[in-house]
Amino acid sequence: MNKSEENSDPNSRPSADRATASAGDPASEILKNSHTIAVVGLSSRQHRPSYGVAGYLQSVGYKIIPVNPEETQVLGEKSYVRLEDIPEHVDIVDIFRRSEFVPEIVEAAIRIGARGIWMQEGVMHPEAAESARRAGLFVIMNTCILKEHIKRFRLH
Repeated sequence: MNKSEENSDPNSRPSADRATASAGDPASEILKNSHTIAVVGLSSRQHRPSYGVAGYLQSVGYKIIPVNPEETQVLGEKSYVRLEDIPEHVDIVDIFRRSEFVPEIVEAAIRIGARGIWMQEGVMHPEAAESARRAGLFVIMNTCILKEHIKRFRLH
């Protein structure tokens, strides 16, 4: 099960055509109703998938917050060591870490009041996903947020 129910937020910030999104689709709903995405594992190395994905998300209007203790700044944004260090509300926690690190990231996302967890391609942890769902977060796993955004919102 890759998707779960979403929570809506009246502060939507998509730069795309909403009409292309499917009504009732959790991924579409969270993407169009979110503003801030914390990218856990975001690297400043331009060849890394996290850099390309975060750059794309930034280019379509999302505020990106890097979370990586090895970085001080990525894509012009201050990087934080932990989710708990971020001084503003986070809508989506986008995970670019190995699956064994997901439970601690999910616990932190719950603590900071994030609306959802997005596990990138190859990142899966069903038990942590269920824990997030029980806490009221939407969950998408093993799916690229960039590809899903393009599929739903970019004009062809």
